[in-house]
Amino acid sequence: MASAQMQGLLQKVKELMATPPAGIDDFRQKFETFAGQFYVTKDAMVTAVNAGGVPAEWIAAPGVAQDRVILYVHGGGYVIGSINTHRELINRFSKAANARVLALNYRLAPEHPFPAPVDDATAAYRWLLSQGVKPNRVVVSGDSAGGGLTIATLVAIRDAKLPTPAAGVCLSPWVDMEGTGETMTTKASVDPMVQKQGLLGMASLYLSGKDPKSPLASPLYADLKGLPPLLIQVGEAETLLDDANRITQRAKAAGVQVSLEVWPEMIHVWQMFAAVLPESQKAIDGMGKFVREHTV
Repeated sequence: MASAQMQGLLQKVKELMATPPAGIDDFRQKFETFAGQFYVTKDAMVTAVNAGGVPAEWIAAPGVAQDRVILYVHGGGYVIGSINTHRELINRFSKAANARVLALNYRLAPEHPFPAPVDDATAAYRWLLSQGVKPNRVVVSGDSAGGGLTIATLVAIRDAKLPTPAAGVCLSPWVDMEGTGETMTTKASVDPMVQKQGLLGMASLYLSGKDPKSPLASPLYADLKGLPPLLIQVGEAETLLDDANRITQRAKAAGVQVSLEVWPEMIHVWQMFAAVLPESQKAIDGMGKFVREHTV
């Protein structure tokens, strides 16, 4: 069963979602304020950097391996979110993986619609290579929209004939702009965070009239051949559960090594809440182990 702390977390999430935001700026500020409740780690070493034209930060727990790197793209439906909202998760991931993390403030919609985030993530990977980072020591990772962006970035890297990263780690990935998964309906009553109407609204802002089946927007429709090993974590109580299930099936059919973990009773990107939720740290520890095993 889920921990007792989950009930308190669910209440906080419901409070966040109870009042519709008054526009994009308000939506972004509400998310920043909500995420700020979970900042507890004080030991992160943070350095701002321009990563090939993309605002970014090096985030590292003390003593981590300098030559092992995670390229991290945050979630938020391509519309909200930032390094600030995810710094706590990223620092814990750094510690668990014994790696530095290059976290990106990629461009957001509606100001910068698709494919701007894919372009930014790919540019940051090129920059890492130009800094002498070895591709077999790099893992691309992200949550929610960032989980879908992780796969899209790996596809874009392959198509650009760049060296292949060691692996990808996707947390509750959003890979279908049309929200056609069965669990968008069957899990709607237990998911406090992601509902189809809101998802499609973000998709509309991100796509700005482009085809929702564009492979780099909806990686569910991408050719996944040649991608590196993937770890996908998803909660059982998520409307996006079928996105994780379907991208796993597609990747395996393309010959990609995939480890899918469905966590009982967990909500969307529960890994963000390690300050209050023990299941979060357990998941992050598993993410770190996967990274270490694939970057030897």
